[in-house]
Amino acid sequence: MDTFPKNPALTTATQTLLRVVVGFLFAAHGWQKYVQFTLDGTTAAFGQMGVPAAGLVAPLVATLELVGGIALMLGVLTRVFAALLALNMLGALVLVHAPAGVFVENGGFELVLALAAGAAAIALMGPGRIAVDRFILGRSRAKSALTA
Repeated sequence: MDTFPKNPALTTATQTLLRVVVGFLFAAHGWQKYVQFTLDGTTAAFGQMGVPAAGLVAPLVATLELVGGIALMLGVLTRVFAALLALNMLGALVLVHAPAGVFVENGGFELVLALAAGAAAIALMGPGRIAVDRFILGRSRAKSALTA
């Protein structure tokens, strides 16, 4: 029973829910790196975890997670930010979490894998109908059609 093609409202609700929840989680983690851990603390932690070029990577990751998470929630440059966030999580999985196994309580990769999968799904599906991207891109496509 494939309800999605038969029910566009369900597809819209699903895409919006996934985008907002995943975006919120990324934004929360970015905010945490800025406010709770501080960029200096995040940089030190990245260095201790063996992340290469921690002084450069830590602020980039914190900013990507905060800005990218907000962008996902709003649906702004959705596919770009979702792809970057998925790659970010795959990097975290490989560089830091994989040796600890699956479970997050042991420093494992379950959360980063779930976030990577969610971000990848958003990158593949797009933002859905309730997104800033749709309004901006929809208007520009309409204008192109009128001038053609």
